[in-house]
Amino acid sequence: MVAAIAISLAASVASPAMAKPLQCVPYARAHSGIDLHGNAATWWDQAEGTYARGQSPRAGSVLVFKASGAMRVGHVAVVDKIVDERHVVLNHANWSRPGMIETSAMAEDVSENGDWSSVRVWYSPTQSLGLRASPAFGFIYAPGTQDAAPAAPTPSRARFEAAFADLVPAG
Repeated sequence: MVAAIAISLAASVASPAMAKPLQCVPYARAHSGIDLHGNAATWWDQAEGTYARGQSPRAGSVLVFKASGAMRVGHVAVVDKIVDERHVVLNHANWSRPGMIETSAMAEDVSENGDWSSVRVWYSPTQSLGLRASPAFGFIYAPGTQDAAPAAPTPSRARFEAAFADLVPAG
């Protein structure tokens, strides 16, 4: 009887039908200290009056993407580190593949004004920055997040490559 119950419990825990892919919102909330809910694209307005917001990345902040044809509910990603004024490393979920958690994903500001309103993000299936520029609102700053200076000045390509130096090739 005990063995039958144990097998039944193991089957229910391991059942693929019960597994749900992780979405970007709960991932960002759990890894940033920013307690907002709802679709990612609503975070920008929700943050007003509760969290500081801006157009400059800070480690620990959340980059908020606008809703678009490709991202109908937007997207949020946590800034892990700043590479330079146009490149950051993100940690996020549900970007390259449903439910996939990605750490050390490069993001590049491709906006004309350098205000992070248009961003290209590392796309795992192609092992490169995505071809699509995604519209973004900016950054929501977690409590205690400090302004962080970019990495020491070196040629832009060297900074970009240094940010990926610790990545292990996908197999």
